Amino acid sequence: MANILAIVGRPNVGKSTLFNRLIERRQAIVDESDGVTRDRHYGKSDWNGIEFSVIDTGGYIKNSEDIFESEIRKQVILAIEEADVILFLTDVMSGVTDLDDGVAEILRKSNKKVIVAVNKVDNNERQYMTADFYSLGLGEVHGISSINGSGTGDLLDVIVEGFEKKDEEEEKSLPKISVVGRPNAGKSSLINALLDKERNIVTDIAGTTRDSINTIYNKFGHNFEIIDTAGLRKKSKVNENLEFYSVMRAVRSIEESDVCLLMIDAERGVEAQDVNIFHLIEKNRKGVVVLINKWDLVDKETNTVKEYTEMVKEKLAPFNDVPILFVSALTKQRIYKAIEIAMDVYHNRKQRIQTARLNEYLLEAIDAYPPPSVKGKFIQIKYCTQLPTGVPQFAFYCNLPQYVKEPYKRYLENKLREAYDFTGVPIQIYMRKK
Repeated sequence: MANILAIVGRPNVGKSTLFNRLIERRQAIVDESDGVTRDRHYGKSDWNGIEFSVIDTGGYIKNSEDIFESEIRKQVILAIEEADVILFLTDVMSGVTDLDDGVAEILRKSNKKVIVAVNKVDNNERQYMTADFYSLGLGEVHGISSINGSGTGDLLDVIVEGFEKKDEEEEKSLPKISVVGRPNAGKSSLINALLDKERNIVTDIAGTTRDSINTIYNKFGHNFEIIDTAGLRKKSKVNENLEFYSVMRAVRSIEESDVCLLMIDAERGVEAQDVNIFHLIEKNRKGVVVLINKWDLVDKETNTVKEYTEMVKEKLAPFNDVPILFVSALTKQRIYKAIEIAMDVYHNRKQRIQTARLNEYLLEAIDAYPPPSVKGKFIQIKYCTQLPTGVPQFAFYCNLPQYVKEPYKRYLENKLREAYDFTGVPIQIYMRKK
């Protein structure tokens, strides 16, 4: 099951500061690449071994006073629909405001786990002031300071208690493939084309969330669950903020899948939101196949496919060892090939490499190009192994792990990709003290 935490609250209470503190607990996913314009609004975190996604709803509220209230109301209702745990952030300095009361009223009617945190509590006097926030009627109140981190450890303990524990049996079930992408990229058309009207060999499973239906696909020798989140959700009474909603939906679909089919509209090209969703897949360590849809509508010349492929890889860098397929959901062009490649990526993600073979190959590559020395100190990597996790992660044991920089980790990753087929699969490399 996916674990999603949504941070809600009125503007200027410190949602983004708390968000940054939560996601930066996992240094491995801090992404410094340019162009990831809105990544600061969603990320990954973990606490006591429980992983979860964090969404800062504040990043989606347009900065104009007259629509604040209606926008916040929309965000809160969407968060109730999509998140597993809701963190309601308030500000001790301004006390309980009318806007806080409005948010609390909506949250009280929900059946979701709601946690109230009062921000900017950085001394004893302010700790006493948190008592006012019990008037919100949402149970226990947690005083924190998102700037200096005080109280956030206790808060995280309460947050992760609200998540369901993962069931090991569930983890071993059929492969799960989700179709993700911006609105109107052709997700519904692809799913309809794959399932077509002959539903005699298809069984519906009750949706894992109110908004997605998992359907067993059993054709042409393949057997997997396809996560259909496109167009199945009942219209909400709320006039939705589309970008925020599509991100919430993408997070949910991505977290529950093994491989994601990322659909991109060929006529519009790779836009910022496509890159955001791609990075979200990568951060969640899921397999990915990029489908350039509506290819039948594009005027083509001799090198069109080659040039378009290069453009896509450039936009998705540095992780661009991904299959890129040109399809048309409408004419069914290459859609079954997309399923074959998705299953190949699924198997790539599950592969295990024997430690002896790994060391024989990689230690030779390390000898040929050792890590650069830092401050006159030489780094010696003695041994490597694949970690016993569900996704490809490798540990390299060396004398000075803190001095091994990202470019050298990328060199090791490239060597792994040269020798073994990890196409479409993010790889994580850890340096550990031997």
